[in-house]
Amino acid sequence: MDFQVVVLAGGTSDSEKLCPLVSKDVPKALLPVANRPVLSYALDLLEASDLKDLIVVVEGQEAAQLVDAWVSSAYLDRLRVEVVVVSEDLGSAGALRAISKRLTANDILVVSGDLVTDVLPGAVAATHRRNGAAVTALLCSVPVSGPSDTASSSGKDKAKKPTRLNIVGLDKSKQFLLHIVSGTDVEKDVQVHKRKIQAVGQMEIRSDLMDAHLYAFKRTILQDVLEQKEAYRSIRLEVLPYLVRSQLRSAPSGGSGTAVDETGSSAVQSSGNLQCLSQHRVIAPSAFKQDGGGHRCCAYIATKSKYCHRLNSIQSYCDINRDVIGEASHLSGYSFSAQNNIIHPSSVLGSKTTIGPHCILAEGSQLGDKCSVKRSVIGRHCRIGSNVKIVNSVVMNHVVIEDGCHIQGSVVCNNVQLQERAVLKDCQVGAGYIVTGGSEHKAESLARKYSEL
Repeated sequence: MDFQVVVLAGGTSDSEKLCPLVSKDVPKALLPVANRPVLSYALDLLEASDLKDLIVVVEGQEAAQLVDAWVSSAYLDRLRVEVVVVSEDLGSAGALRAISKRLTANDILVVSGDLVTDVLPGAVAATHRRNGAAVTALLCSVPVSGPSDTASSSGKDKAKKPTRLNIVGLDKSKQFLLHIVSGTDVEKDVQVHKRKIQAVGQMEIRSDLMDAHLYAFKRTILQDVLEQKEAYRSIRLEVLPYLVRSQLRSAPSGGSGTAVDETGSSAVQSSGNLQCLSQHRVIAPSAFKQDGGGHRCCAYIATKSKYCHRLNSIQSYCDINRDVIGEASHLSGYSFSAQNNIIHPSSVLGSKTTIGPHCILAEGSQLGDKCSVKRSVIGRHCRIGSNVKIVNSVVMNHVVIEDGCHIQGSVVCNNVQLQERAVLKDCQVGAGYIVTGGSEHKAESLARKYSEL
């Protein structure tokens, strides 16, 4: 299959949404999910589709060096990976523009390095090739916690904030992508060009799908857009909507072609509501013929049984870790015990200490007496005292947790020290931070200042 694969792996510029998890020592691509770098999930998926020649694009020199060293070690003799460094804060479209001259194949597969899914990229690529499309986008059901593009940093906030979803228009066969508006741009009413309805006969409006950031592009069309639209920074927000808007330019409009309100005065609801816009005409395949400037934009819609989530917020980080040791444990690559957990043989457990189901305890970690760990991930070489409770949390590597500490719904980064009887609830603790003994923190982000690093 003549596809060139580009993995957009980010860098440390994601620190605003993922602060204080991302640091100069742990760029986004290497954030641990079930004690594995998140990038490994995308690379394993590509390997499973026999897509083994990859360009991994990383923002920032230091982050690129760390990613390159890890990839070279973890995927030696498995994948052929070229790690390419680009400037920070370019955005996904800017990153592709920066490496545009390296793109030479007929079709380009672009995968976000923060995508955790069991949808095979090869299936998306095959659909793209079969339809002769300009672009094919993977669309998945919105995760239970809400769309990862807008997920908040705590469960409490998540419950309060209204969910804003993508509005997607599909043809009757659900192959062609006719309309897409990001949740951040959705207005009160869905506006659709009348000529688009007239060209295809019927459009189904969906608000229960998310853009998974996995795309197949026809290379020449992608390069033309990147060259002509120099200000475009985002594939999801700009490149894809532009291609969708322009695909029927050559189709007969049958009218003025001005935007009209096709759905009435009420907004499309955010709970998977479907509405059909129809002129009671049959589908007109000729509308998608690639002559006179027209092109096809297609969708690959994953079944609801497939797992699909992106790690682009604190909330999504917690959700994905929870899922990969829970209902989506098949993605972890681990073999879980009869107790539905993983306890490394080199770890040490004190008297009356329990590790519940949906937990991972990595190598070299030690727990004292009467500890309780539930639905949590504990990293390598941690030292945990007695009477410690850890629930719904991620504890990374080389963390010291002294006696009597309680940790709930929190993320604790590398080399953190929690002194005796410290309490964390819905917190994020940056690398190397010392949490004072006896202190209680709720919904806080704790990190050392740059002057202390």
